[in-house]
Amino acid sequence: MRLLRRCDAGEFSLTEDLIGDDSIPPYAILSHTWQEGEEVTFKDLTDGTGQDKNGYNKIRFCGQQAEHDGLNYFWVDTCCIDKSNYGELQEALNSMFRWYRKAVKCYVYLLDVSTAKRKVSDGASEFAWEPAFRVSRWFTRGWTLQELIAPGSVEFSSREWKRLGDKRTLTQQVRKITGIPESALQGGPLPQFSINERLSWIQHRQTKLEEDKAYALLGIFGVYLAPIYGEGKVRAFKRLMDEMDKWDKCIQDLYLTDSRNDKKRIEDTKGGLLKDSYRWILGNADFQRWRDDQQSRLLWIKGDPGKGKTMLLCGVANELTGLTTNTALLSYFFCQSTDSRINSATAVLRGLLNMLVYQQPSLVSHIRKKHDHAGKRLFEDTNTWIALSEIFIDVLQDPSLKGAYLMVDALDECATGLPKLLDFIVQTSCMPAHVKWIVSSRNWPAIEERIERAGQKVKLSLELNADSVSTAVQFYIRHRVAQLALDKRYNEKEKSAVLAHLTSNANDTFLWVALVCQSFGDIPRWKVLEKLEAFPPGLDALYDRMMQHIHSSDDADLCKRILALIAIVYRPVTLDELAYLCEPLEDMADDLASVQQIVGLCGSFLTIRSGTVYFVHQSAKDFLCTKAASVIFPSGTKEIHRAIFSRSLQVMSKTLRRDMYGLRTLGYPADQVEPPDPDPLAASRYSCIYWIDHLSDWNDGCSAHNRVPLQDQGPVDNFLRMKYLYWLEALSLCKSMPKGVISMAKLETLMKVILTP
Repeated sequence: MRLLRRCDAGEFSLTEDLIGDDSIPPYAILSHTWQEGEEVTFKDLTDGTGQDKNGYNKIRFCGQQAEHDGLNYFWVDTCCIDKSNYGELQEALNSMFRWYRKAVKCYVYLLDVSTAKRKVSDGASEFAWEPAFRVSRWFTRGWTLQELIAPGSVEFSSREWKRLGDKRTLTQQVRKITGIPESALQGGPLPQFSINERLSWIQHRQTKLEEDKAYALLGIFGVYLAPIYGEGKVRAFKRLMDEMDKWDKCIQDLYLTDSRNDKKRIEDTKGGLLKDSYRWILGNADFQRWRDDQQSRLLWIKGDPGKGKTMLLCGVANELTGLTTNTALLSYFFCQSTDSRINSATAVLRGLLNMLVYQQPSLVSHIRKKHDHAGKRLFEDTNTWIALSEIFIDVLQDPSLKGAYLMVDALDECATGLPKLLDFIVQTSCMPAHVKWIVSSRNWPAIEERIERAGQKVKLSLELNADSVSTAVQFYIRHRVAQLALDKRYNEKEKSAVLAHLTSNANDTFLWVALVCQSFGDIPRWKVLEKLEAFPPGLDALYDRMMQHIHSSDDADLCKRILALIAIVYRPVTLDELAYLCEPLEDMADDLASVQQIVGLCGSFLTIRSGTVYFVHQSAKDFLCTKAASVIFPSGTKEIHRAIFSRSLQVMSKTLRRDMYGLRTLGYPADQVEPPDPDPLAASRYSCIYWIDHLSDWNDGCSAHNRVPLQDQGPVDNFLRMKYLYWLEALSLCKSMPKGVISMAKLETLMKVILTP
């Protein structure tokens, strides 16, 4: 990028070509419409000519305005690009959006808008210049579209160089003129708008060269395209759409989860994000040191279960969102050990990349370098971690990336690849890039050992900030009790008693308060006082009390069976899947409301969101799998794997058939398949993907007598003979064929072990 520098005498000169963002100083940028033959060119400036052209005044104005705004450098398209150099022109066309986005100020010069006084009709409320503003030629040109959208600060000036307003103060006028949504004008991520909507923004704009109408959209769509002048508008748009198809396919293959939706789900599940429960961290010295010190790149928030780490990070994410507009990107990921989609190191990088690309689409080029060759396999084979880590480092070193805040919650719930994820975070926190990490976890020595290797790190212990956490919990208690009092119509005595019990027994643990308040919601008002003492302090004591309640209920065996199954499955199961995997529930498969009621009997260990069963918290699963293991796994965990495997074979044998979705054609693209309603795979989806995993875990370490018979005429042999092709079709419909290939290899290995004498 080449800039103009204003000299002391008021003149200006071109800099050398500046390579890399570190060498580019803060600058202003000009947006204008050209006057044929009157613009100052690169050649004019290098030859020392062009002062007699009208365009010279625009350059002088831009330099003066930049100086007024404290900027020594500025950029003007007519003279900062050597258009005789095709390579430079090609790079400029693809970089233009980024250059405008990175500008501190963008000055729009409107030659056809005057601030000269004119008489207006009585009662007119508009500015005298506003009618001319609405029909300005600037709003009809193709290239000015990105010059309007990309910069954070856009200031409009009249032909007399008088400031009319900026993109913020004139948002409503600009929106009416252009039809562009306000969120796009104010810097919202462009991928949230459909391809057709973005295409419509340029529909009524014109360019001198017809191909430029497509090229002017490169930054809007975040793709790279070599210009071929003479190819015509139709071919140029076809190449642009082909690139968008590749972009979409890459993003679809990368996608595992939308962390923004995960964050909203977490907040909704916990009753909303209460500002008073997290704002203490903004004034914390350790947090401020991490936020304000450029050398402090890694913040580790550690604390015991239930101390509010996740909601704390949700609050920090909200605060950082307000700080990062047009300066840095924010990407976060919430690990959850009970969900195999989001409990691995590769899932973390995929989720973080997905959010980064959503905010800055041009970053997808680093993924495309590998994805165009490997396709979806890039994210699914044994080399995925290596490929993703290389891509991630390339993204962090991208010259267009102003900076990034990267957040990972619940590192202790990263069940696969945690050591290499920690090493990667430490490595990238030491890179010479504007990147800052926030991670949270329990107080695990193994995590601390690796984080200690980071150079500039900050550790924030919730236990060492007990007073702040305690105050935050008290805010939370008062909020929840106020809700309870309103919902249950407590009188003042009842409200005070509940408040006092929670305050004295919470032990600064948000989760304990949430679980007890949930239980109070099921207790009639007239019994609340006598039930208070039934909720002892401490999570383990509370969980133990919940287990005792289950044990004494009429449905104890069924609840324990459900808890054991939910503790063993590789991902959270839906109510449909649970009804078939848990044999006693099969008769209720057509009555999911009853299944939901039974799940509700399992104490407060489980919760249901959008028809899927989850543990209310990782600590609940930990309690069941350790301190309550003898109760819910009386015959050991292998027996649960055996039961799930057996039920999976039964449900698949019963439900799988040819052409389950009625596609009636071979080779139908799996990515275009939409499940019918009702979905015939709803009950067997989990079984199709994971039955071999349960078979393997059941047989791992078992004696020959206890292993499943895999020889001829056995249950597995019969299933594969009768349903193998239907199973493959189901895997394809589940978009899990790569997992199926891995499972078949696992089955082959298992058979060799079992059948070897």
